[in-house]
Amino acid sequence: MTKQVLIVGGRGRIGSSVAADLLTYTDAEVTITGRSADRGQIRHQLGERTQFLELDLSDTDRLRSAVAGKDLVIHCAGPFRYRDAITLRTCIREGVNYLDVSDDRSFTKNALSHCGAAQQAGITAVINSGVFPGISNSMVRQGVEQLDEPEVIHLSYVVSGSGGAGVTVMRTTFLGLQNPFQVWVDGRWQEIKPYTGREMIEFPGYGRSGVYWFDMPEAFTLSKAFPVKTVITKFGSVPDFYNHLTWMAAHLFPRKLMQQSRMIEFLSRTSYTMTSVTDRWSGIGVAMRAEVRGKRNGQPAQYASTFAHENTAYASGCGTGSIAQFMLSGALQKPGVWTVEEALPTDLFEQGMAERGLTIEQQVQPELVPLK
Repeated sequence: MTKQVLIVGGRGRIGSSVAADLLTYTDAEVTITGRSADRGQIRHQLGERTQFLELDLSDTDRLRSAVAGKDLVIHCAGPFRYRDAITLRTCIREGVNYLDVSDDRSFTKNALSHCGAAQQAGITAVINSGVFPGISNSMVRQGVEQLDEPEVIHLSYVVSGSGGAGVTVMRTTFLGLQNPFQVWVDGRWQEIKPYTGREMIEFPGYGRSGVYWFDMPEAFTLSKAFPVKTVITKFGSVPDFYNHLTWMAAHLFPRKLMQQSRMIEFLSRTSYTMTSVTDRWSGIGVAMRAEVRGKRNGQPAQYASTFAHENTAYASGCGTGSIAQFMLSGALQKPGVWTVEEALPTDLFEQGMAERGLTIEQQVQPELVPLK
């Protein structure tokens, strides 16, 4: 029988990219939800294997009816800072596998707390899929598996302009500037202020670009998944003047002002308008670098890999779509709630990327080089 997939929030840039990937690499029929009527646009854009369902997540009865009988639910309705785990809980009650593109620390912790219930229900739930988090997590797992004793993980991301991902990503960025956050450094939890610790990192296609401490779920999930002493997650924008504007929002604007929803919306809309202009020459791509340091054969060693794509939203669709493909085929079955690095084996990750023509450049392979 044809697999049935429900994509919650599937009309956004990320959700529609996930839907397009599923329609390309699986035979699934896809139902896309949104809070307002569609008037046939989804089917016109994505084809006959799609349909639209008007759905507000606060309507629990309608959500339960939408989830019931599906083979997989994919949650793409951000920002996840504003979401609880009602969609995941509904999937657990209905016995339906679950996948999401969450990128918020508090949501991630909430979702992971339901691992036991998901195991009892026999469903596989994978969270934090996409490009970062998502593909980035699997790049780290690749590196960890190359070392006998991994000690330090350093993840860096850079996005051009809007990334082609819509205003929701802007909201996520400014929400991430509101408060200091905890990071795992030198074997203990320490508090870091967002958008500090600027580093210049070499990225494919971008050269040396500035990145800053940023609160990502990987900052704590990677320390949970792997026995390392330090996890660093840094993010930056291209062109660089957006970094300086973001730094100002993080450090010069009063905290009370930054904690107001109206201010977040104003900054998000203004930034999206600005990037809509600069996207024409900056592009909407993404680049990432994952470095893992530690020991191999008793000697200090490091592993580094990079990834780049000209369209951030498309890459996110590939990251989520490939995991959905393996869940639908039965290749990925792990009852419980897991992050990507815990759930997705490296061989499946590499298979999914290869099928989509995406390349992970493993720069120091096959020989690991000594740390300086």
